[in-house]
Amino acid sequence: MVDPEVLYRRLPAPLQHVACSFEGWRIRRWRFDAEFWRLLAEAEVRGRWTTEEVQRFRDRRIASFVAHAAETVPYYRRLFRGLGVEPREIRGLADLAGLPVLTKDTVRDRLEEFRSSAVPRRDWVHAHTSGTTGGGLRFLTTRTAVREQWAVWWRYRRWHGIPFDAWCGYFGGRLVVPVETARPPFWRYNLPMRQILFSGHHMSEGNLGAYVAELRRRRPPWLHGYPSLLALLAAFLLDRGTDLGYAVRWVTVGAENLLRHQAEVMERAFGIRPRQHYGLAEGVANLSECEAGRLHVDEDFAAVEFVPDEASGACRIVGTNVTNLAMPFVRYDTGDLASPEPGPCPCGRPGRIVLAVDGRQEDYIVLPNGARLGRLDHVFKDLTTVREAQIVQLADGALRVRLVPRAGFGQRDEMRVVDELRKRVGSQIQIVVELTTTLERGPTGKLRFVVSELADGAATCVIRGGSPPSA
Repeated sequence: MVDPEVLYRRLPAPLQHVACSFEGWRIRRWRFDAEFWRLLAEAEVRGRWTTEEVQRFRDRRIASFVAHAAETVPYYRRLFRGLGVEPREIRGLADLAGLPVLTKDTVRDRLEEFRSSAVPRRDWVHAHTSGTTGGGLRFLTTRTAVREQWAVWWRYRRWHGIPFDAWCGYFGGRLVVPVETARPPFWRYNLPMRQILFSGHHMSEGNLGAYVAELRRRRPPWLHGYPSLLALLAAFLLDRGTDLGYAVRWVTVGAENLLRHQAEVMERAFGIRPRQHYGLAEGVANLSECEAGRLHVDEDFAAVEFVPDEASGACRIVGTNVTNLAMPFVRYDTGDLASPEPGPCPCGRPGRIVLAVDGRQEDYIVLPNGARLGRLDHVFKDLTTVREAQIVQLADGALRVRLVPRAGFGQRDEMRVVDELRKRVGSQIQIVVELTTTLERGPTGKLRFVVSELADGAATCVIRGGSPPSA
């Protein structure tokens, strides 16, 4: 049997457009049906509730979900019995801290034990995630859970006025254009979803002019995708001293950390601030940026805990996917870090506030004293002569800073990068700057900002087991 992806790559470009549109029609038909619109309406009503009302709703879901897991899932049936804990004792978010943290490795190694006997096979949906360090996970969910996740995502988009049928220029990791393609078009159309799917694997200096020409021709009001790809397009425009020639109304990003220098270059090039959300295929946590620029925990969608992490000084994001009855994950360690912020948001929307999310794609820089540093994008703050950057810590502890320079980059800029790094890592670590024309991306087109060859610098090394109290 011919692999569909192999067959797709063999098709001429016009038929690849047809294939993308057919797949878009299929997805739209089952994902955005009447149930989705009902779930979206309900989610938007909850978005106007008070914080106390949302918390009570969340805690009711947690209690019901944990009871379901303990009764129908072999892993949790044994877990509760072994702990001597009655499921009915779990009445809300605060009670979850008495349960152990679940790791992706445990799920991967014992996958069959997480399947609920209460959900029939006909309701299964097979899902997967690539993970922040390349460790993939395939798991089960349900159509209702998928639709509710998309309802929460569309609630966030509608906060910013994005209509459901807005045309979108999409810059993500989908390999819609074969890598060996040397001439435009480097994009494919998904007509039912109103998407122009731009290839993230062809965004070279010589090709970006074609991307800009297509955007000017089609004028999609909404740009969405990986921050690293949209920042690449934005830097190209600034290099040329030009713009897209029309007013972009919305820029939204996901799947990677939005670094400060990326946000700044996008706002300068597109004339609008990018908005972000944080979500996972596993559905264990979701954060949405409001109009005031704050990330809100979507309390009504998942049970999110912020567990203090001594190694980083931030908090681990640990979540429970209360919508997925087919394969419950209780206190699942996302491998990501966050910095919660106290106090209500001026927008008036419910949900705890998160100042920043860290650790989604980046490793850590390990200092001579054993401390680990993240969020080193501050090094490039206001440095507009750098198109892209990546910091690699070598096995001997030295730092190699790989830079893709823009027009005007010079020795003073290089010295500034080194000086800014020195402020954060000290004088004992060797720093070497390497100029290059391109940075290597992962299989899905994502760019990792910090890469470590040290075992202690891997993103997973700061994620430990145990069950400290939630915050």
